[in-house]
Parts: sequence; C-alpha cells; structure tokens
Amino acid sequence: MKVLVTGGAGFIGTSVVRHLLGEGDEVINLDKLTYAGSNPPLGPFGDNGRYMLEVADVADFGGVTRALAKHRPDTIMHLAAETHVDRSIDSPAEFIHSNLVGTFVMLEATRAYFRTLDDAAKAAFRFHLISTDEVFGSLDGGGEADENSRYQPNSPYAASKAGADHLARAWHKTYGLPILATNCSNNYGPWQFPEKLIPLVILNALDGKKLPIYGAGANIRDWLYVGDHAAALVAVLRKGKVGETYNIAGNEQHSNIDIVKMICAILDEERPDSPHRPHANLIEFVTDRPGHDLRYAVDDAKIRRELGWKPAENLVTGMRKTVKWYLDNQAWWEPIRSGVYRGERLGKTAK
Repeated sequence: MKVLVTGGAGFIGTSVVRHLLGEGDEVINLDKLTYAGSNPPLGPFGDNGRYMLEVADVADFGGVTRALAKHRPDTIMHLAAETHVDRSIDSPAEFIHSNLVGTFVMLEATRAYFRTLDDAAKAAFRFHLISTDEVFGSLDGGGEADENSRYQPNSPYAASKAGADHLARAWHKTYGLPILATNCSNNYGPWQFPEKLIPLVILNALDGKKLPIYGAGANIRDWLYVGDHAAALVAVLRKGKVGETYNIAGNEQHSNIDIVKMICAILDEERPDSPHRPHANLIEFVTDRPGHDLRYAVDDAKIRRELGWKPAENLVTGMRKTVKWYLDNQAWWEPIRSGVYRGERLGKTAK
C-alpha cells in the first residue's frame, strides 16, 4: 500500500512512518518541517526506496494537490498538527492555521483527488484523521469519554482539533469521502520534542535544573506509549469501518506528580553517580497553566473489541524504555536544547 502521511517528521508521525515501512508499505511523508518536525533518521527503513519526503504545508492547497498528483497514494493518514497546549495559549493563530485550516485544505484536496480514482481505488481509499482526547474536555467527575461523548474543548489546541474532527465528519456525510477518525490519549516515548512534560523532566533532571510542576501536580492524564499508538493507527487504517471513530488509550491514568516521581526514580537507578540524586529534590511547583484541564480519559473498548488491538507496553516498561532512549540519544536532543528550545516555560498568558 502507498500511504501519504502528513506530519510524518513529528513525534507520533515518525513512529507511524517506521511502523508502515516495517510492514512493507510505501510512505510519502508530507511535512513542512517546523521546529518540532525533526525528521529523525529512519536507519535501514530509509534505504529501501519506499520512503519519500515532500516538504509542504498542509494548509497550502497547491502544494498538497501537487503532492497527491505526483505520488497517487492509496490512502492518507493526516497527523500534521500543532500540538503543544502551552504554545496554543501564546499563539492560537498558528493552531487555527495548521489544525483547522490545514485539515480543511487536506479534505478539499483529497476530495478532488478522490474523484480521479477508478472504482476499485475508491473502494480501497481511506482518509484517516488522527485526533486527541482533549476534544472531550476535562472529566473532573470521573468516568471515561467514549466515541459518542460530547465535545467540550477548553484550550485553543483542543478547540482547533475539535473543529478538525467536525470537518472530517461533515466531508464524509456531505461528500461521501471515506473517513476514519481516532482520538488518542497522551503519548510518550522516543523522539518526543523536549517541550512536553516527560522529555522536559528527563532532560532538566539530567542537567540538575528544576522540574516545574503546574499547580499541585494533581492533573491526571492517560499515558499511551507511542509505538502502541502507531500500531493502533495502522490497525484502524487497515481494518476500521468507514465513517467510524475509534478511541485509543493506554489505560494508564496517573497524576502529573506521580509521573515526575516515576521518572526521577528511574533516573536515580540509571545514573547512580549523578550529583543531582535524588532527582525528586529538583521538583518545583509553579503557577498553573491558564484553563488547565484536570483529567482526560477515554474508553477504548471499541477498538479492542472490533479490531483486536491492545497496548503491548504498560507505563512501567514504556517509561523505562523512554528514559533509557533519552539517555542514549543525546546527539538528537542536545542541539534542540541548546538552540531551538532551551526548556523555557510557555503558555503563561494571563486570562
């Protein structure tokens, strides 16, 4: 299968690209290579002639149209997005451009391309939109959001993703575009840009810097290892029912403070000679993020029941792999920490 992946140079995208290449697919990575689009090396996967990079903006109709005409993909996985909530607080326009306008452009360009396919190609074609559990808002009273739960986005990021979800649904219902959609919980793992909680804590701790925890650290997220997410996305692409949405969860709901303490304990073991041990002493509570949602959680019974997917990693195994990866890959993250992003706090805009 020839798959066009948007955002394939990003954190989740590169894991998806590797998974597809590992299963023998041909991949076209359409990415504009922003600050977070690191486009990490693919190793042996990059030398088999089945991977191509197209540098383009998903919000550029001409660029997307040219890429579709050039490569003639069998299906599309749309992951390209601005994703960091703190950045969306500071610069919401960028999130509207990439996440909402970009999805609209992708849908329209794909609709035009879809009309050029023969009947067999149309029957096999899918447009898979990858989204987030944040569209459901904060589940402060308990429970888990299923695929039919009400949307209640509370951040500019979540609102832009919710809008993209609604556009995809409308293009399926109105124009018959064969849409698949997924909403996932918080991802972690290798290649994650250091502005996110887990890599930020790991790298700050290695440097002996403070580990900033918003509020009291009581905010709860469900954690999903990125490799498990990639496997789930490909399972949906291959076996999902057109017009359906599937939630993807790690079933590992933990408070932020517990996540940080877990990372510190692993670093204490992995770096017994560190002058910063015990690393938990570096924890510092800071003013909370504006509009910080207390808890996210999704019910993933549908994908488990209908597609037979379940995560291979639990938080203990996945977190240890993640910490070890950052310890072993300083050559990747050190240039980022010394230039593009130095660990500064984002998202402090007051209400």
